[in-house]
Amino acid sequence: MNTTIDHKELLKKVRRIEIRTRHAVDEVFAGQYHSVFKGRGMEFDEVREYVPGDDIRAIDWNVTARTGVPHIKKFVEERELTVMLLVDVSASNLFGSRMLKRDLAAEAAALLAFSAIRNNDRIGLILFAEEVEKYIPPKKGTRHVLRLVRELLAHRPRGRGTRAAPALEYLNHVSTRRCVAFLISDFLFSDPHEQLLKITARRHDFISVIVADRHEFAWPPVGLIRWFDAETGEEVLTDTADRRVREQFALQQTRRLDAVEELHRRAGIDTIRLFTGEPYELAFSRFFQQRVRRRRR
Repeated sequence: MNTTIDHKELLKKVRRIEIRTRHAVDEVFAGQYHSVFKGRGMEFDEVREYVPGDDIRAIDWNVTARTGVPHIKKFVEERELTVMLLVDVSASNLFGSRMLKRDLAAEAAALLAFSAIRNNDRIGLILFAEEVEKYIPPKKGTRHVLRLVRELLAHRPRGRGTRAAPALEYLNHVSTRRCVAFLISDFLFSDPHEQLLKITARRHDFISVIVADRHEFAWPPVGLIRWFDAETGEEVLTDTADRRVREQFALQQTRRLDAVEELHRRAGIDTIRLFTGEPYELAFSRFFQQRVRRRRR
């Protein structure tokens, strides 16, 4: 498969993604992103004199002792968030029946990025395969988001395989304060990472976005086909006309993704499952609605 892309084609693709995802943000997610992620913490504002009725738990005892007059610490809700996108660019994402998983990941990332800047949040990007391959620090603004989308579409990975641990460790190193982090991947990892997922989920508001293709779960009965594993280079000849072969493969893939989601449940991490060629806006909208309902309980 030829994965090169010229400059004009790249700009057209970026523009198409911008139009599509901006429309989704404007029409589908109006208010949902803000409702889910607003006020993720409290920020110190000032010290002022105590007024009857103030919460005595907010008394600043150091200032009170120094002045002889009761003072309290005043806090305000933090509005500006940092959103980090960790996107898997490994070779397995070059598969897709109706669109490449790589392109679905790019559109999902763009959707989240445009939602973030509309909320006046900063957005950053980590691209990874076997190791972290690119880091773009968080910034605001449309030009910054368009740069992130261009980097996603144009990047060609140096490594073919996938390891999640380096990306999670890098996130925890560069994001010393709590952020909202989205891990976007097909989750065909070669490294165990449960403990690191739990550590990351304690430090950040961490959400995983699983990108997949329906043909990974249901092969069409087209006879003998030769499969090429983009990450390992292995070739396998499979008889898709055999119903038992198709059923066994579908069962393996279903169990694999169920295991991924169970791993995330144990780590306290929400997951969103997306499929190529299907409206990802609906999956994100359902996720936002579920989060809003949980916050209201």
